[in-house]
Amino acid sequence: MFREMRRIRQQISREECVEILQRATSGVLGLHGDDGYPYTVPVSFVWQEGGTGFGIIGFHCAKTGHKIDAIRRDNKVSFTVIDRDEVMPRERTTKFCSVIVFGHARILEGEEEMRRAANAIGAKYSKGFEDLYMQETEDTIREGRLCCEEITIDHMTGKIGRQLLLERQREGKSK
Repeated sequence: MFREMRRIRQQISREECVEILQRATSGVLGLHGDDGYPYTVPVSFVWQEGGTGFGIIGFHCAKTGHKIDAIRRDNKVSFTVIDRDEVMPRERTTKFCSVIVFGHARILEGEEEMRRAANAIGAKYSKGFEDLYMQETEDTIREGRLCCEEITIDHMTGKIGRQLLLERQREGKSK
């Protein structure tokens, strides 16, 4: 169903993909937008265990707008994170590492699901301020303003640039 990576030697392990998803602070969500145009939007997110074995990605958004309309119309999505992107002008290349996931998004229903997702996001981005993000979660739930989505990951690949791969091999570490 999903294509194999063409440059298989540059594919990184599932474990490294997860490490990247855990440390990254933003990614680009790809959706089927209006009038057949692709719609991509940067989002802050959290990766967690669960789903089909690849994990889930959670994020929040407004209750109305392009993103939520697109998810309601077609819940198949892709999500991309660039972990490293170091331009090497002389070599005319980059040292990069990235992850792409494919999955199905769903709008979370119910206070407990939204609370779990919002607090996971808060834990990632507001460490040390638990009382603040937990209170904000409760306030937005009570006011009916909280909207969270979750992507169940069906397929995940990661790729490392050739230059970075060679550098790792020289250093004797391969993931």
